Amino acid sequence: MAEKGHLFSSIFFLTLLHILHFSSPKLEVSTPPPLPILPLPSFSQLKWQQREVIMFLHFGPNTFTDSEWGTGAESPALFNPTSLNAAQWAATAAAAGISLMVLTAKHHDGFCLWPSKYTTHSVVRSPWKDGRGDVVKEFVTAAAAHGVDVGLYLSPWDRHDRRYSHDLPYNEYYLAQLQELLNKYGNVREIWFDGAKGQNAPNMSYYFSDWFAMVKELQSSINIFSDAGPDVRWVGNEKGFAGTPCWSTINRTLLAIGAEGISEYLNKGDPKGTHWVPPECDVSIRKGWFWHKSESPKSLNELLKIYYNSVGRNCVLLVNVPPNSTGLIAQEDADTLKQFKAAIDTIFTTNLAHNCSVKASSQRGGKEGGFGPENVLDSDHLWTYWAPVEADADAAREHWIEIRSQQNQALRFNVIRIQEAIGLGQRIRRHEIYLDGKKIVDESSVGYKRLHRIKTGVVSGYVVRVRITEFRAVPLISSLGLHLDPFWHPTGL
Repeated sequence: MAEKGHLFSSIFFLTLLHILHFSSPKLEVSTPPPLPILPLPSFSQLKWQQREVIMFLHFGPNTFTDSEWGTGAESPALFNPTSLNAAQWAATAAAAGISLMVLTAKHHDGFCLWPSKYTTHSVVRSPWKDGRGDVVKEFVTAAAAHGVDVGLYLSPWDRHDRRYSHDLPYNEYYLAQLQELLNKYGNVREIWFDGAKGQNAPNMSYYFSDWFAMVKELQSSINIFSDAGPDVRWVGNEKGFAGTPCWSTINRTLLAIGAEGISEYLNKGDPKGTHWVPPECDVSIRKGWFWHKSESPKSLNELLKIYYNSVGRNCVLLVNVPPNSTGLIAQEDADTLKQFKAAIDTIFTTNLAHNCSVKASSQRGGKEGGFGPENVLDSDHLWTYWAPVEADADAAREHWIEIRSQQNQALRFNVIRIQEAIGLGQRIRRHEIYLDGKKIVDESSVGYKRLHRIKTGVVSGYVVRVRITEFRAVPLISSLGLHLDPFWHPTGL
């Protein structure tokens, strides 16, 4: 009997295990994402890219002399802003939706907006606050109070300091001032270098490698801007226009900061580039970089054109808004920035594709793989995305994704937005867009954001198809949008 009981218990236990195994929920195994394609952006570069529009503040002796490039011989007594209010600068930026401001701590004239202990050519010799003022300190304090990050520009070209043209002494002086700025004023998100220099300037070798190494030692999360990066590159002009195509990748070994003949390469980037160095488009809201009483801000239509050709071409727009001789941003400039933000909000807050159905040529991992076309309509424009099946040697090398109107209602739009999942690299070389089977866009790269204003104006239809015809690796689209821009009126229509 004992043996029979033991046998019965064993059979019962095995039966119970069998029931539990087949009645328990099945575990789903997720499809892994595709491999990235190098090079990739850093965390700081991704955050910078998402800012889209940032602000430059050119301020110094030139503000008081009606000049653009000072001589270096200006008396510090000229610098006397009677109503300087950095809180007004920060409030202006915040009201315009701008999250980063870059201040000219020292321009080419060599005058320092902080009390540097390595020179007397600074605010300490000015009548402003009896020589006890510190513009940089007021700037960073005001920015923090308004939730705005800060950047600083320290001109390599110094027309005042006698050490300039003597390589070792001047590089030591410059590096000492970099250490002052990056040690005394908290977190700096961007440091701005350029190779600007007058034709008659003395020969001078800048120790950029030493400077960059020191910057990263003092603030590892900072982005360094220069012609060739290492983190952010110049777009090659001061009009605010990027090229087409516009790649975030370049080969830094081909470039020298300040060298001539590199503008086109910087403007378009390099699909075979070995470094991730995305472009920044710098342009002034006025004709000049410093404030001049005779100048007025650009019109809203001009700023929108710049936006489409900078942010809309995979760049960040750095718009210069210079304080005037009282130390305030002119009200007309502040109002123009507000109008600019309001216009962008009007255009892009509503995505006309949100109520549409979406389908694609294929999707990685099938319907449950997590890479379906519906991802292009969510609120994450970076880490959720549509991924098609990677084409093998025998498959057609083309992918498409399609937005289709519901309930037989036509879609009316004049802007198409496409965004790549750049966290896994920039991939798309060429794409086309069709409306009800008719081609309306034939363009090259995409990147973080590509905006197409339809050349003919508002179009109407039911099916929008994006065809990816050339790519470095399987394309990953994080977001698609159809928008109506009421400010876009093509000439002749």
